[in-house]
Amino acid sequence: MVRHRGESDGPIWDRVNGFNRLLEHRTRLGICVLLARNDTITFSRLKALLKETDGALGAHLRKLEDEDYLVVKKEFRDRKPTSWYSLTRDGRKALETHLQALEKLIAEAGD
Repeated sequence: MVRHRGESDGPIWDRVNGFNRLLEHRTRLGICVLLARNDTITFSRLKALLKETDGALGAHLRKLEDEDYLVVKKEFRDRKPTSWYSLTRDGRKALETHLQALEKLIAEAGD
């Protein structure tokens, strides 16, 4: 059997540990990256930055919240409800691990 550069016996996914299925979706990954760079972000700002609908963004935020990757603080500003999101320690660790796995995958692809 002839192997090409970078090939091994199994799929590349089997050789790279640390992928987080929850963070494989671009919107959830985007949420975590934005929150890693900012202490808190409002729902409306996330919606604008990610170009998502209310319903879609809400569903993604709920999944991250259910895994304790983020927390939400709700308050009223000028008599309007405002939701502030921030990344938890677990969420930050999950993001770092996932990004390291992506970096390893990219490095493997270059070999």
